[in-house]
Amino acid sequence: MMQQLQTLDYVVFFFYFIIVAGYGYWIYHRKKSEAASTTDFFLAEGSLTWWAIGASLIASNISAEQFIGMSGNGFSMGLAISTYEWMAAATLIIVAVFFMPIYLKNRIFTMPQFLEQRYNKSVSLIMAIFWLALYILVNLTSILYLGALAVSGISGLDFDFCMWTLAIFAIVITLGGMKVIGYTDVIQVFFLILGGLATTYLALNLVSDDAGRQGMIEGFKAMTQNHDDHFHMIFEKGNPFYSQLPGLTVLIGGMWIVNLNYWGCNQYITQRALGADLKTARNGILFAAGLKLLMPVIVVLPGIAAYSLYSRGMFQTEMLGPDGMLLPDKAYPVLLNLLPVGLKGLSFAALTAAVVASLAGKANSISTIFTLDIFKNYIGKNKSEAQLVRTGRIVVVVAMVLAIVVAPYMGIDKKGGFQFIQEMTGLLSPGIFAAFVMGFFWKRTNSAGALFAIVGGFLIALAMHNGFPPFTGWETVPFLDRMGVVFLICVTVMVVLGFVAPGQNKGLEIDVSMFKTHRSFTIGALVVIAIITFLYAYFW
Repeated sequence: MMQQLQTLDYVVFFFYFIIVAGYGYWIYHRKKSEAASTTDFFLAEGSLTWWAIGASLIASNISAEQFIGMSGNGFSMGLAISTYEWMAAATLIIVAVFFMPIYLKNRIFTMPQFLEQRYNKSVSLIMAIFWLALYILVNLTSILYLGALAVSGISGLDFDFCMWTLAIFAIVITLGGMKVIGYTDVIQVFFLILGGLATTYLALNLVSDDAGRQGMIEGFKAMTQNHDDHFHMIFEKGNPFYSQLPGLTVLIGGMWIVNLNYWGCNQYITQRALGADLKTARNGILFAAGLKLLMPVIVVLPGIAAYSLYSRGMFQTEMLGPDGMLLPDKAYPVLLNLLPVGLKGLSFAALTAAVVASLAGKANSISTIFTLDIFKNYIGKNKSEAQLVRTGRIVVVVAMVLAIVVAPYMGIDKKGGFQFIQEMTGLLSPGIFAAFVMGFFWKRTNSAGALFAIVGGFLIALAMHNGFPPFTGWETVPFLDRMGVVFLICVTVMVVLGFVAPGQNKGLEIDVSMFKTHRSFTIGALVVIAIITFLYAYFW
């Protein structure tokens, strides 16, 4: 098995690097006079088209946790892990219809700003700190760690060198601001999809060759026939992976909290659309929903293909970790090492593009929240726009260095990268989502209720996760189900406090006409929903 990149692979990779860096440099200098504007640096206000918004959403979302972690889940549990992608497509439509009009009508630029405008500064500050901790200690660390693991495994380069190189590449892009990130993400997505499809093509052809057949379609048929257990979307009790994807919870339970919080209440995601008008934002989000339907083909099918080949005797050594145990997260890097020269460089560029784009998106959002919601309000109240932008750039570097230092100590390799992110984020998601959705649609929701949801919800989720009293034994309950319970507790307490707790209830400017969609969006949304319905019905 080829372990090292060859000359042609490096040529292809550097071709990708030069295109992304050169295009980013051109975008930056095209409107350099706006670089000192916070709205341009953090939001690229009015500059991103619908296709740039959609591509940037996907580029920021798809990273090492999908290519490595989700492929690893495809190896172990199969197609069911695709629920995170396909349910996200449905969620994006809800966000476009109901969430974006509220944000844009009320001139919301950051998520803490929403909390301050709807509740008060205390709620906003607490949430800003929580978000910074989550983005740095969970998101940045996991992306850097898994990305470096994959790049090191494919290229043979030193792990620490790979981590620093990925971080530096991301910093260079991030320092140009949201406009540079948004437009370079279009190129990143092109490489991501092209390289990802190339890997899937190779993997399915390997399966067909091993089964004595020919062509990728025959390879897919061979997998569905020989490994039917890997092609079910809904797990029943007794399935070894039920704790991760507990039955109908993925359709009517906690999976909605995961996705609605991630896509609708998450700074580094919503930030892509907050600088656009409503029609452009909606079209961009719909474009992202369409791309989401494609993602399992790129990140899950290769994992299932690797399992199929492994079950027939291939990769017996390559799939083992340092301790000699089977390591599913190695599935994607193992497949990449089988690609022919040149194509391997393309897929290597795709993986790097996914990691760098996601790192840049996270870093920009960390910078936005710290600069606009903490530094500007509490430390540098009289700072100029240029000084705020300079602060934002310093924060990018500091956050990335901090993530590199702590990443090896976070236990990311213990659960699998994708599962690690979901469970850690799940400690905050129910309370955050409760604070947002109740703040959107119920005027009596007050700051006391929001504080309980954010802080109390986190403490309850943490107690359940660790089995602390009075939630002894809850650590064995599937984490998606725990999220649903925490959300219901938060909403119940918020309703009670809304009636009995004193305090001013600050509503948002909402008009029912805001939620009306234009014809082309409606048709596109119905097509996406129809495809999702078919996929779940076919692979039930």
